Amino acid sequence: MRRGIRLLLVLALWLLACQAALAQAAGDAPRIGVATMQPGTVFFERFGHDALVVVDPATGAATSYNFGFFDPDEPGFIANFVFGRMRYRLQALPFADDMAYYRDVGRGVSIQWLNLSDAQARHLAAALAENARPENARYGYEYFTDNCATRVRDAIDDALGGALHREVGGRSRGSTYRSESVRLASPAPWMWLGFDIGLGPAADRPLSVWQESFVPMRLADALREATGSNGQPLVLAEEQILPHRIAPEPAEAPRPWWPWALAGFAVAIATLLAAPRAPRVVAAAALPFWGLCTGLGALMLFIWIFTAHRFGWSNHNLLLFNPLCLLLLPGGWRTARGRAAGPWFDRWLLVVAACTVVALFLLWLPVAPQRNAPWIALLLPIHAGLWLALRRR
Repeated sequence: MRRGIRLLLVLALWLLACQAALAQAAGDAPRIGVATMQPGTVFFERFGHDALVVVDPATGAATSYNFGFFDPDEPGFIANFVFGRMRYRLQALPFADDMAYYRDVGRGVSIQWLNLSDAQARHLAAALAENARPENARYGYEYFTDNCATRVRDAIDDALGGALHREVGGRSRGSTYRSESVRLASPAPWMWLGFDIGLGPAADRPLSVWQESFVPMRLADALREATGSNGQPLVLAEEQILPHRIAPEPAEAPRPWWPWALAGFAVAIATLLAAPRAPRVVAAAALPFWGLCTGLGALMLFIWIFTAHRFGWSNHNLLLFNPLCLLLLPGGWRTARGRAAGPWFDRWLLVVAACTVVALFLLWLPVAPQRNAPWIALLLPIHAGLWLALRRR
């Protein structure tokens, strides 16, 4: 009798212990955060970075899931970069290790702790762990539409059942891929010039807040404004992990076209005034300009025809940095040496100048417009001035 009671008590205690363990396991969901790293000084750091942080409820260990890893030593890395076939991977590593580099170079890091349900947090943590497996970690990187920030955004949206996309996909601040690229690259003149010249009309379509989140700092803004499935703010808390000790993120600034037009007309007027007295000097000065146009135009044609960089396709700047300037080089060289330019020189001068007028016409068309008004304002007067100055009278 006593033995039976003792067995029943032991069984009851065991059942209670199992029930408590199961209840504890059911209630212990991981804590999920989004770490946003401010822009750095190296060219590939200009756009900032981010990662998902998962804190284990049992151990308190924080794991950083970072989608920004690539291997410059892999076979064909340079060719893949040139042709737009980059391969990145997701790397899971201790959060402290991930932060060490940013602390050393002075880049600020903040973390937004997300207001997710237990089921959503577990789903997101499990999906990240599965995605980080070696056989699943690599993905085809695309600069604007599939990068480290969009992968973080998409993982959160998946955990929310698409609610984030539904909430921010219909809103817009009026930014474009070009405006964001030029803004963030502005501390490096060669970099913002490359973006502004090399991007085609596809980069000028107004972005939704969802699309704008290809920039990590913009994603942080979108999360800050979003709501979770419970109707409460999606960001439960936000804290600064590392201070930002270098130059801050560039602010938005207008880009008026008229200073470019003043510069273009100044060059054109100087060319027209100098040509009657010193045509050889004008031709010699035009040669490096035509060489630059030829090189940039050839590069834009290469991007359009041979690469997967689709935001550089159909670039209207081909009409301004015209590869046909190559045909002006022989005549310009002969003129600079005091010889006759040749019968076709005048015609090619006119064709190149007329192409800039076509670029101005395309700027006003509502179909696939490209925001290249400053370049038109600068280069149309210069090409027209060279045509008027060097053509045979």
